[in-house]
This record gives sequence, C-alpha cells and structure tokens, in this order.
Amino acid sequence: MSDNDKQHFKTREVHAGVSPDPVTGAILTPIYQTTTYVQESVDQYLEKGYSYSRSGNPTVTALEDRITALEGGAGSLCFATGMAATSCTIMALAGSGKHAIFSDVVYGGTHRISTKVLNRWGLECSFVDTSDPENVKSAIRENTTLIFTESPANPTLKLTDIAAVSEVAQANGIPHVVDNTFLTPYFQRPLELGADITLHSTTKFMEGHNVSVGGSISAAKKEHLEQVMFVRNCLGSNMTPMVAFYTLQGIKTMSTRLEAQSANALKIAQFLETHPNVDRVCYPGLESFPQKELADRQASGHGSMLWFEVHGGVEAGKKLMDSLQLWSLAENLGSVESLVTHSVTMTHADMPKEERLAAGITDGLVRLSAGLETAEDLIADLKQALDGL
Repeated sequence: MSDNDKQHFKTREVHAGVSPDPVTGAILTPIYQTTTYVQESVDQYLEKGYSYSRSGNPTVTALEDRITALEGGAGSLCFATGMAATSCTIMALAGSGKHAIFSDVVYGGTHRISTKVLNRWGLECSFVDTSDPENVKSAIRENTTLIFTESPANPTLKLTDIAAVSEVAQANGIPHVVDNTFLTPYFQRPLELGADITLHSTTKFMEGHNVSVGGSISAAKKEHLEQVMFVRNCLGSNMTPMVAFYTLQGIKTMSTRLEAQSANALKIAQFLETHPNVDRVCYPGLESFPQKELADRQASGHGSMLWFEVHGGVEAGKKLMDSLQLWSLAENLGSVESLVTHSVTMTHADMPKEERLAAGITDGLVRLSAGLETAEDLIADLKQALDGL
C-alpha cells in the first residue's frame, strides 16, 4: 500500500460505515441492544432490514460496513469470536466427505476445530507447508473444496505467498481463505492478492484494547459471503452489538497503533539478536528473517509479533517469562499492552508434539506481542530477565 493509500485508509478507519444518528445526532453509532424488531405489517416484513438479532443488528452492520471499506470485496460478516469466524467459514466452504488443505502452521484453535470436531463429520484435513505453492498443488485432490492459509503464521511467522497460492486455487476452482489477523488490511491485503476470503480475530489488532472477543470475514464474491452468512445464522454465532460498538471505536486507531507497535517490535528484535542468552530471534523486519524478500513484497509493514528462543531451553524460557514485569503473560496479541506467551502450553497446547515440532513450534519458543509502551522500557525489562538466566 502506498503512503497516499495509507492516508486514505486512516480516513476510512474513522468514518466508513457510520453517520450521525438520525434521531439524536449522536456521533457514535448507537448500541442497538434488542432481541427483535417490530414490523409495520405482514406485507412490509423486513422493510427496515432487520427481524431478529441473531440474523442482523444495526450496530454490527455498521462495523461490517467499515471492515468492508478497509478490506474491499463484496462484503463482510462479524462473529462472536475469531474461532466462530473460522469454524463457520470452514463449514460453509468445505463439507462432509470433502477435503481441505491447511497451512502446516496455523493458530491452535484452527488446528483443533479441524482435527477434533469437523473430522467427526467426515472432513479430511491435510496440513502442508504452504510456503511453497507446489506443495499446495500436489496436495489437491478431486474432492478438495478449501485452501486455508495463515500468513504470517501463528506463532512461527512463516509466510505463504498469497498471490501464488491464490493462482493455484483459482486454477482448480477452490476458494482460498487467508487468516490475516497478524497484519490486518492496513499492512496486508489478501483480497487484492487474489484470495477469496480474508479472516480476522477482531479481538486482536482491530479492537486492540483487551476489551472484547470477536471475529470477521470479508469475501471477494457475494456467493461466498452468502454461504458463510447462512451457516452463521444457523449456528447463531454472530457478534453482539456491544462488542461491535467497542470494535468500531478500537478500529479508528488501528493503523496508528500498528505503526507504533511495529516500530517497537523491530527495536526489540534488534536488541534480542545482540543478547548472549538468546539463541534465535524471528521477526519479518530483520535482515536475518528467512523470507525477508516475500515479507517486503507482500506486505507494507511487518507487524508487532516476534519470537525468540533463550539459551537453556524450556526451563530458562519459563524463568524468563516469570521474571518479566512490563510484559504480561497472557493468551492474546495485538493489544496496547505488551504480552508474552508460551505457545506450547497456551495457544497450541492441544496440538500433538510431533506435529508442533514438525511445524517449527519448539518447546522453548517465546512469543512476544509488542504493545505501545516505550520501547526502551520494554527492552530494559527483557534485559533484566535475560541477564538473570
């Protein structure tokens, strides 16, 4: 995204999808906390667009319209959680007796729903290294109905060439879904790279303040949007109006937060590379990042996520995490507060060890989500914890 496009993006973050309340003039979209909507008559049913809040709500619609303005495409849908967005999308596009391809490194919840729940209804799942499009092409079967990638991947930050995999998907008539939670449409735009659906945990960078949980998808084609909408309505996994209200406010500062968090992440990664008790550091903004060329070409920023391994393995990593003061040990990312997570015992605890190790999720991996605190303070906290090992 060019600098000029980024400026227009910032305007859309603030204004898209909303207008002053026509009744009171309130500048913020009201929280329509209601179960149902009174209709004028049987003949005018749905004239105002809403019948029951499981199917639609004006506050949620305002957020969906704003996300569409940021993502592009035919429209967006919001969900109770990021996992609700993921589950509904997989259920809508895959199906019983069908086959789906996933990146070998995905969020632990995505792996869990695919291998421990949807497989009970006959969905076959293959987890392949999607960083090489040829692997995706080789994994396609006659009954493959979905390609699901995550880039950057949680937690290893492995990248998938979204445009290249989208070409493979289009050539075979298979929808390509990209989990873009780590970079948001501000830094990476999967729909413009050829993906059919882009997916987010809005809990993370979109809302950004550790206030709520939610999810969203944006679809390039109306048919995919309607398929997922049908499943969402059947399951009742839509976002609540209060969460939509919080996310509408949080998203106004998303790009500003991301720029500051990314700047912090780079400084922190550069420091970690110099510390003698750190064995390995991974951040897409570092020259040492193995996919640096793709990181620079595919996205306009590198985000706030990084990870490292300390000398001394798991026990040293645990000691470090217990010694940190500014970094909160918690399962989330993308918030204004800096967070540290041990993926093996937290976000990916249900993933079999052999699969975790094969995907590069080692026992000693320490994941960091850089927040908005002063970088020097965050580095000083890491230094005192590392020096104490």
